[in-house]
Amino acid sequence: MPQIPHRPRVIAIGDIHGCAIALRVLIDAIEPQAGDTVIPLGDVVDYGPDSRDVIEQLMQLARIVQLILLRGNHEEMLLSVVDDHADPEQWLRFGGDATLASFDATADLSRVLAEHLEFLRAGRLIYETDTHFFVHANYYSNQRLTEQPRSTLLWEDLQASRAAPHYSGKIAVVGHTIQNEGILNLGFVQCLDTNACGGGWLTALDTTSGRYWQTNELGELRAARLKRRNEDSVSR
Repeated sequence: MPQIPHRPRVIAIGDIHGCAIALRVLIDAIEPQAGDTVIPLGDVVDYGPDSRDVIEQLMQLARIVQLILLRGNHEEMLLSVVDDHADPEQWLRFGGDATLASFDATADLSRVLAEHLEFLRAGRLIYETDTHFFVHANYYSNQRLTEQPRSTLLWEDLQASRAAPHYSGKIAVVGHTIQNEGILNLGFVQCLDTNACGGGWLTALDTTSGRYWQTNELGELRAARLKRRNEDSVSR
């Protein structure tokens, strides 16, 4: 019987925040194949128990698929310390201490290996397809994607009551703003930060089919198709 050819997928992954067990189970469930595009939406580090392993898993995944890493506010904080010599206090207070611990470092960022830092530096602010665009945090609906303020893309919370479709007509896929009750799907915007490092779920969404997978640090897995919903949310 002839083998059915693999249909390339575009899969976004919500904020991982150092949740290495959840990511490993998620990657196994997705069964990534050549031709797929996988887009971690930023905040792959901090808070969770093993940011180093998360980075290494993503580096390995990049050998199989087209991996498009987005930069989140937590990568922004880390790299501002490394590259711009910013005061590390804020980053350490917001989960950076856990990242250092995963590299067996207490306050010395030189212990974060160069290849890991280069991987994070390569993170983009925006990625677009014909039907979707992907950013870490938020967007202005009436501005070109190339003209979005950096602070909005990295830091601004998504408020469902104030969100609006982007004038391009493309669907926005974001993270950053915690959804404690599941994926936020307003049709024109989907938020995938389902609080992996706070006892919730790590979410991956196949934007080509609407199928999603969710895993957690207990190694549990569930999967379903996206339904329309509108949940209250908080941010971190």
